[in-house]
Amino acid sequence: MSEAFLELGSRTPALTQGNDPKPKLLTLGGDHSVALPALRALNKIHGGPVAVLHFDAHLDTWNPNVYPSAWESAQSDFNHGSMFWIASNEGLIINGSSAHAGLRTRITGQDWGDYIDDDRQGFLRISSDDIDDMGTKGIIDAIIERIGLETPTYLSIDIDVIDPGLCPGTGTPEPGGWTSRELIRIIRGLEDLNVVGADIVEVAPAYDGAGEQTALTAAQLAYEILTSWVGRGMSQMENAKTSKTEIKNEL
Repeated sequence: MSEAFLELGSRTPALTQGNDPKPKLLTLGGDHSVALPALRALNKIHGGPVAVLHFDAHLDTWNPNVYPSAWESAQSDFNHGSMFWIASNEGLIINGSSAHAGLRTRITGQDWGDYIDDDRQGFLRISSDDIDDMGTKGIIDAIIERIGLETPTYLSIDIDVIDPGLCPGTGTPEPGGWTSRELIRIIRGLEDLNVVGADIVEVAPAYDGAGEQTALTAAQLAYEILTSWVGRGMSQMENAKTSKTEIKNEL
């Protein structure tokens, strides 16, 4: 998959937006481990690590040694809860400029071992409960302050960040999540981030409701991401035209 992402990401876009001539890839899934090959490809395409903005009920930065497994092997070390740990150890993620949002679970029980290991990987943690005190604007501001507007960023959305009462179609539901409206509002507020790739994952149609509300929400999130890319590109092109006009006037 890394080779496929690399090949697609190395193509020349039909329309270059602003100063960013590289394609942006949006992946729909499926197992969250797809983020690792995407990050490996982005590392080569952009010539270095990127920040990760991760919306999820779970950290997914777990050391495979503490992740439950029926067997021990190099293959089992790579799963949907360890891919960011692997990516961090491969130098694919900028340490100190990444963030989780919507968290509400730990894997090691009562101690804080998860967070200690997560700290080493340089992630800011925003819990699901924080939205009660901070509001959507506070969440947006905290993410922008952490990542900045120019840092190349990979946006990863696990659908279980939303409460299972609204999005039941996922394999690891966790009560107490955000509403779809809250998440969409946050995504819209982050339009100015330099998002170079994204995924929407862990959608499991077999567990969805009769109204397919999980799939509908995932589709809306995909729309929000795509339109934010278009909006940022149009702003860049407009700014470039303004700059050229100002230079011409000065001459």
